[in-house]
Amino acid sequence: MSTDPPPGSGQPPEDDPFRKQPPPGEPGAGSGSPYDTPPQGGQQPPYGQPPPYGQQPPPYGGGAPYAGGARPDDPLAGMPPLAESGKRTLARIIDMILVGIVVWLLTWAFNVHEYDVNADKVSYAKSFGQSLIAAVLYIGYDTFMISKSGQTLGKKWLNMRVANLNDGATPSVQTTLARSAVLWLPFAFCCACIWTAISGGWSFFDRPYKQGLHDKAAKTVVVSTN
Repeated sequence: MSTDPPPGSGQPPEDDPFRKQPPPGEPGAGSGSPYDTPPQGGQQPPYGQPPPYGQQPPPYGGGAPYAGGARPDDPLAGMPPLAESGKRTLARIIDMILVGIVVWLLTWAFNVHEYDVNADKVSYAKSFGQSLIAAVLYIGYDTFMISKSGQTLGKKWLNMRVANLNDGATPSVQTTLARSAVLWLPFAFCCACIWTAISGGWSFFDRPYKQGLHDKAAKTVVVSTN
């Protein structure tokens, strides 16, 4: 009998090679989430405990986010290190160039490209058509690639992948679609440069998970693969 969840459930399959596996005898270890309900009684797990089996806590790009080592319920326990924000930015630029070439070719083929800023000549229908094609392609590209392997081409070439924060698995189609929509809809229709800088640049300052705003919406993180 297959162990895969029912279609549309949004849950990663049990045989996902990236899914975090708890140590033997500890069914819940390493699968905590900052979105989980705190333990009853208001008590939090003690800080500063050493990681199991004498392992060193994972590097979080400059030290653990908690003083004294990783918390026992830290969702990053058992994950690779978080990817550097600079590399994430470079990967995003690569993806934007690749998809942008396709957008330009399609808008040219369908005659909906509009680059003339002359107010007397600009066609708002063409401008909207160009934005619509861009949004569909960017969202479709991210959703397909990330839900399949956790990687766009840019992330693959720079040794990164997107993972669920709670279990380290490859995000589902639903999760990736939400993540992609938050990133690309504003980019395509109203405030491309500003929104990209805000949403993606958020990871430079976010602690401890280095999430962009689109990561926060989808509850994902970007980790290294090398």
